[in-house]
Amino acid sequence: MDLDQYQRKEMKIAKVYMHEKWAGILTEDEDGYHFRYEESYLEQPNSEAISVTFPITSNRYDSKILFPFFDGLIPEGWLLDIAQKNWKLNPRDRLSILLKTCHDCTGAVSIQLQGENGEKMSLLL
Repeated sequence: MDLDQYQRKEMKIAKVYMHEKWAGILTEDEDGYHFRYEESYLEQPNSEAISVTFPITSNRYDSKILFPFFDGLIPEGWLLDIAQKNWKLNPRDRLSILLKTCHDCTGAVSIQLQGENGEKMSLLL
């Protein structure tokens, strides 16, 4: 593998659900991590923020590291060790760990890989 191939990073896209309603999109690309609420979620009268650190807005949130809210959803300790070994996950690839372990995590928020349910989505980042 040459340096260009190594440095080129594939964009990862995760769908974020709040109380089983599609709330937004979390992405990782060469610029870092981005979260944006889905337009249809914003239009719902009873939509609520996924976290106090992500108030409801149509603006995109950006970070060089995985947002602490999402990182906090990832299991720790022996459970993380089991997940990393069973799925052969890179411990530094936090979004991949999040996608594999947070389909049904504790609380109102869940994470799914884009297209897991055959759904198509619009991505306006």
